[in-house]
Amino acid sequence: MRYILILAFLCVQKPALAQRIDQTALFRNVAGDKYVRLHYDNDFFAKSDYYYTQGYSFELITPGLRKNPLNKLLLRTGRSMQYGLAFEHYGFTPTSISSDAILYNDRPFAGCIMLKSFRISVDTLKKTRLVAILSTGMIGPVAFAGKMQTKIHEWTGDRDPRGWQNQIKNDLIINYAVQFQKQVFNYKNHVALNTETQMQMGTLTNKAQAGLTVRLGKFYSPFDNAPVKLTRKLQCYIYNQPLIGFNAYDATLQGGLFSTNSPYKLRSSQINRVTFQDNFGLVVQYWRIYLEYYQSFLTREFHTGMDHRWGGVKVGIAL
Repeated sequence: MRYILILAFLCVQKPALAQRIDQTALFRNVAGDKYVRLHYDNDFFAKSDYYYTQGYSFELITPGLRKNPLNKLLLRTGRSMQYGLAFEHYGFTPTSISSDAILYNDRPFAGCIMLKSFRISVDTLKKTRLVAILSTGMIGPVAFAGKMQTKIHEWTGDRDPRGWQNQIKNDLIINYAVQFQKQVFNYKNHVALNTETQMQMGTLTNKAQAGLTVRLGKFYSPFDNAPVKLTRKLQCYIYNQPLIGFNAYDATLQGGLFSTNSPYKLRSSQINRVTFQDNFGLVVQYWRIYLEYYQSFLTREFHTGMDHRWGGVKVGIAL
């Protein structure tokens, strides 16, 4: 009982506090080995309108993707495998989108568009889960983040965003990420605690994160049966994921690795090397349907910046 009380405290101590578009987190595991899922982020959910302004992704997991030649580059562990692809698009703005002038000491405008190949492998004996992700794409005007924001503001009757002509210039994205989770505690699939380690390397971001994931409710663990089988029994749980981040490089703040002529970018000396992020949400799964709502909190990424919150929804269907 003492462990349950401690875990409950960890899970609810932050009222509404998620890594940008993380499809492969343990607490987002979908029943079955074949599904599609739509993800949408917007800081509107947290009543803000700056920094990470919005993002969306389309995700597919199916055994047929085991033939993807890029899988040869993806690390694995255990024998249980899931293979996936995700199309991802998101944008960043400074604290104001009302001026054509550069807002110095603020976040640069930036847009990213990527295709992700990933493999999820689970060792049910050691209770470990390894995710390897290879992202390829572009940062810059070619990602059309400014046009997307303009169109959304047009649909919603909001003011036209200004300043996108000062965004980070076109550059190549090639990034490799590894996530490793280890189950520490599981009480009858009602309370679970896992350790979390993440590393990202490449032309978009170089970063490491470490922390914990707590789940409370009714759920099925991939460490018991991977992949989790489809069932008509309801899964409903809340999760909390506090993470400490160590940042070496971020192209959305500092400009691309190859292009050096962006109108405005932050200097390396302006970047905060250590950040704290917390992801908190609710997941409901019933048979083939997956629904999730969450919010995220991130401490300031650069010295003159501010803390930021955003929210997101996910809708998935097992095939």
